[in-house]
Amino acid sequence: MSFSSDEVNFLVYRYLQESGFNHSAYTFGIESHISQSNINGALVPPAALLLMLQKGLQYTEAEISIAEDGTITRLTEGLSLIDAVMPEVKFQKVPIKPTEIKQDTIKTEPVADTNGGEPVAAAPASTENMDVDQSIEIPPSKATVLRGHESEVFICAWNPSTDLLASGSGDSTARIWDMSDNSTSPNQLVLRHCIQKGGTEVPSNKDVTSLDWNCDGNLLATGSYDGYARIWTTDGRLASTLGQHKGPIFALKWNKRGNYILSAGVDRTTIIWDAATGQCTQQFSFHSAPALDVDWQTNTSFASCSTDQRIHVCKLSVDKPIKSFQGHTNEVNAIKWDPQGQLLASCSDDMTLKIWSMKQETCVHDLQAHSKEIYTIKWSPTGPGTSNPNMNLILASASFDSTVRLWDVERGACIHTLTKHTEPVYSVAFSPDGKYLASGSFDKCVHIWSTQSGQLVHSYKGTGGIFEVCWNSRGSKVGASASDGSVFVLDLRKL
Repeated sequence: MSFSSDEVNFLVYRYLQESGFNHSAYTFGIESHISQSNINGALVPPAALLLMLQKGLQYTEAEISIAEDGTITRLTEGLSLIDAVMPEVKFQKVPIKPTEIKQDTIKTEPVADTNGGEPVAAAPASTENMDVDQSIEIPPSKATVLRGHESEVFICAWNPSTDLLASGSGDSTARIWDMSDNSTSPNQLVLRHCIQKGGTEVPSNKDVTSLDWNCDGNLLATGSYDGYARIWTTDGRLASTLGQHKGPIFALKWNKRGNYILSAGVDRTTIIWDAATGQCTQQFSFHSAPALDVDWQTNTSFASCSTDQRIHVCKLSVDKPIKSFQGHTNEVNAIKWDPQGQLLASCSDDMTLKIWSMKQETCVHDLQAHSKEIYTIKWSPTGPGTSNPNMNLILASASFDSTVRLWDVERGACIHTLTKHTEPVYSVAFSPDGKYLASGSFDKCVHIWSTQSGQLVHSYKGTGGIFEVCWNSRGSKVGASASDGSVFVLDLRKL
């Protein structure tokens, strides 16, 4: 009997779906290319993975208990999954000697939990990444750890005008943290995402995976896997519920004017919402698979990308795309317009980064340097049309190959390859002056780099894999959200 990695991946994918881990299932499905397998899911019974594991345990119990001559040599007394893969630990009961503990184990000092509970362990120094100079490591005492979320925190974003930090989590809440007074125990507002059932409100129990502040900073929009977008005030009041998508929302953005919200969903559609009324202004159904990301070009036109490998540029009141780009050979994960809305950057699971122009059909640049999927991209706030016009425009790309690359888009050349991370990089963000880049990885590290030299300037190791990094409007603080439910803030003025 044998099985393929595709079969194992499919069983894990189905287990995540059946257990309600929809975001994890979706991400795992994309990374393991479930859609490209030839497995007929209709033939796979529910709980198939657990059933196979249970049978495997029974066979392992028999293997451990029965000798070659068929006699029972020992009783297993109910084998657990861990026992099955570590039978020598369970049955030999070898004590661990103190001298066998690694001598380089990091000692951690407890730090106060900012939610008022028991002290939590401070993040260890990042000795796993020995290339990092000890002098640039940010000590745990210089970070404010925000506790409250009960599940992974997928997204965070600073208010554009004040030091309010918003975060969205798998615990079906968003939170607004007031960091304005630099307190180690800031006030937090909990934005509970509920749905109507039988005339009463109940928690949606779905991930909040996208959020965005409007230009004035007085409204926060959130997108959830329950299929609803919501608009909140800064005092935590629910102002509008936007319900038109059929399934999870993957991305949402305010336009610069603040009168429209744009969203993308698993239902293959993108929607422009009237922020004042909460009504759907126009729904676009041009993708043949889930829409993963959207970005405004102007106040009324935008681009969208999808797992269907295509990019569409659409405009309000126009009933078909005004431009479509084809060229990627796998899912397109993210798209971003440059500050002037002239060039569109896209990144894909095909390991390429492409630059597009409305003036031509084929891509301007096809940048091939990453060795694994590219998860996200960001333009620098520099060059013509920005507040830093004397600095060159550059593009940053973050990849599952553990690197970040900085690109000169005019030349189509890689300027710097940033290589200190040791796990997939999920997020990058430029400082408002364009001089620094923050990156967050599943190695639990947030690195801050000089965009001019490509040198690592600061490094901080948290307690969970980093999903998102962001800068406040003054460039003095970096926020980050993590897989262990933590959110933390690095105040660079204190370094």
